[in-house]
Amino acid sequence: MDLSMVFLAAGMGSRYGGLKQMDGVGPNGETILDYSSFDALRAGFGRLVFVIREEMEADFRARIGDRIARDAAVTYAFQRDDDLPSGFTAPPGRTKPWGTGHAVLAAARAVDGPFAVANADDFYGSSSFAAVGAFLRDGIAGGVTPAATATYAMVGFRLGDTLSDRGPVSRGVCRTTPDRWLQEITETMGIEMADSRERHADAVAGDGAGVRDGGGRYRDATGRERTLPADTPVSMNLWAFGRDFFGHLRAGFAAFREGHALSPNAEFHLPACVQDVMRSGKARVAVLPTNDAWVGITHRDDRPQVAAHVAALIQKGVYPRTLWA
Repeated sequence: MDLSMVFLAAGMGSRYGGLKQMDGVGPNGETILDYSSFDALRAGFGRLVFVIREEMEADFRARIGDRIARDAAVTYAFQRDDDLPSGFTAPPGRTKPWGTGHAVLAAARAVDGPFAVANADDFYGSSSFAAVGAFLRDGIAGGVTPAATATYAMVGFRLGDTLSDRGPVSRGVCRTTPDRWLQEITETMGIEMADSRERHADAVAGDGAGVRDGGGRYRDATGRERTLPADTPVSMNLWAFGRDFFGHLRAGFAAFREGHALSPNAEFHLPACVQDVMRSGKARVAVLPTNDAWVGITHRDDRPQVAAHVAALIQKGVYPRTLWA
């Protein structure tokens, strides 16, 4: 069974500025996407699908895609603003992409079986990709058993391992059952470290990620400050689906467009679609634990830390110094 890994790389990084997916963090200019692609191939994914915007293609191929394609089966899918359900048109002045759910839907023609989804600018770690690969191959992971409804999966990170000392972040805060089934996911914006401690470069086996055990804080819609424990599970948008999920995406996006026909900025988010499918009883979602340290480029100043994280992993033998032939 050929597993596909779908990487979402169409975002332009409004807070960071520029094509952050193309920023080098490895010793030879490798990007986060290089390392994630390498991890996906090691985890048994036979095809890599890069979802980009059409105007990015030449730069993306030259900077990233062509070198990965020397060692992997690579396919491109384009997220287009005019790729809409029949009868719908984009509102005047709309320039913003339609969101992560729409981006995954753009990959439908390139995927012919079970698949996983990941952001191109998040460094998830090798065991996270191994977990979703095993889930898709075996149909079970960590005690997950088959059910009459569809069973999907999400890798759950500790909130404390995903915060940035360089500014607030948005996270999909999850509520789960004791046996790690997803009950609810809430996109929560503006989460900051709950204390002033900064990352410690050698706190996690010298990997450059550090431990952020003070938890997080944010303000809710009323302006009241809320806190979250460090071990709160959060989604970083690393998912595993059967191909049937594309049908749910199509239905969800059509309903979204009905409700946001004139909005120039509304987005169809992948987690929101997953939650709607769960609430309808058509699927359940297993939360796969990971001990990997997450790093990513949210703010421009994050790049040196990600580079240090990669260098430490190379030193430990997790990655070769040169990824591709």
